[in-house]
Amino acid sequence: MKENIIAKLTVKDDKCACAFADKIISESQETDKWYEYFDDFASLLDHPKSLVRNRVLNILAANAQWDKENRFDSNISDFLKHITDEKPITARQCIKALAQVGLAKPQYIKRILSSFQSADLSKYKDSMRPLIEKDMSETEKILATSGLSSK
Repeated sequence: MKENIIAKLTVKDDKCACAFADKIISESQETDKWYEYFDDFASLLDHPKSLVRNRVLNILAANAQWDKENRFDSNISDFLKHITDEKPITARQCIKALAQVGLAKPQYIKRILSSFQSADLSKYKDSMRPLIEKDMSETEKILATSGLSSK
């Protein structure tokens, strides 16, 4: 089963892989059915194909709410390094997904915000950098308001 899941997420047919990822993300909003595969999803964080990384970042974020075993602890560093992914679209996906991670796992909020502040965005084209900065700002706002309400 798990080899099948990895194969479906990394298949050459991006339409199929994307549809499968969307199904996992959608179902993960409501149930922990996919959480048992958390480590398998995390193993794809460094996949050479950015579309696979995009899918996995969002799947992991959707499953953060079910992470009672704190599996995220061993993957948060790998997740955060995608804030400055070589592909700006993946960086943006990561930054947006971090809002969901922070809401589900407030213990990471300081680390997420600190990673934003230390992120070197100079490698991105001038057309992408403002978009990435805007995503960071929006995620910061979400996390800041959640931090206030949980104190």
